[in-house]
Amino acid sequence: MGSFDVPEVNYTRYSNRQLAAVPLAVLAVAVLVLSGSFLIYGTPVELGMDFAGGAELTVQTTSSEEAIQTAFDVEPDSIQAAYSPDADNQYIVQFAGLEQSEMQDLANQARDNLDADGDAEIVQQESTASPSFAAQTQQTALLGLAVAFLGMSVIAFLLFRTFVPSIAIVVSAFSDIVIPLAFMSIAGIQLSLGTVAALLMLIGYSVDSDILLNNHILRREGDFYESTRRAMRTGITMTLTSMMAMLVMGVVAYYFGVELLASIGIILFVGLAADLMNTYMLNLSMLRWYKFHGVRS
Repeated sequence: MGSFDVPEVNYTRYSNRQLAAVPLAVLAVAVLVLSGSFLIYGTPVELGMDFAGGAELTVQTTSSEEAIQTAFDVEPDSIQAAYSPDADNQYIVQFAGLEQSEMQDLANQARDNLDADGDAEIVQQESTASPSFAAQTQQTALLGLAVAFLGMSVIAFLLFRTFVPSIAIVVSAFSDIVIPLAFMSIAGIQLSLGTVAALLMLIGYSVDSDILLNNHILRREGDFYESTRRAMRTGITMTLTSMMAMLVMGVVAYYFGVELLASIGIILFVGLAADLMNTYMLNLSMLRWYKFHGVRS
């Protein structure tokens, strides 16, 4: 049976500033990406139909995706191939920010503009939510994300009762959320209820790995570097295993056209990669400063 050996890192070769520089630079770039997106588009990350409202058509047509893209007066937000055992050439066409009253016009445009004989069939048409209701859903979801982050911060301070180890967990978790959000903005992955759930999972993953490191260094016997190696053997193995599972899920879901699962898988993969960097570079540099140079109370 094969085994996975976590490589030992000689942390004595690097100063605390050198360790923290890379994750802080990546975090700064992520904040710039989100800020630029907000200034240009009005939101840091593109909103999905859950948060923007909208309409969805399932169309059966022999036309190409390029033809579907230009068949409507309003540009579709996404076009996905729909895998149906009963029929081929079905596509799910989504329009964000539209009301139910506009659905019939879109259906008529599909019938008139798709296929040479105008025989495109509307298999299903539905509206997920009005823009006003979707805005309320967005506020509720983001409030839940903020409450989860705040609760995580309170737990960190209650567990360690000292500022530097606790703030190290909070900063690492914050970076673990911001970096995947920036990736979503660049990759065009929409913010929806499903992707918010992925971000909530990342908060849990981040707290788990950071508390593991802090516990080994601050509460167990052994010198700083030996405690770090013990924590890395468990933490890196756990995180890499989760990353591979999320990558496989994302690839398989993308292959079968399940866009939401594919998005969740890639977001978790990116977030867990960021968590490795933030835990064993940023968090560790703050703990080492606290252990050897900080004023403890």
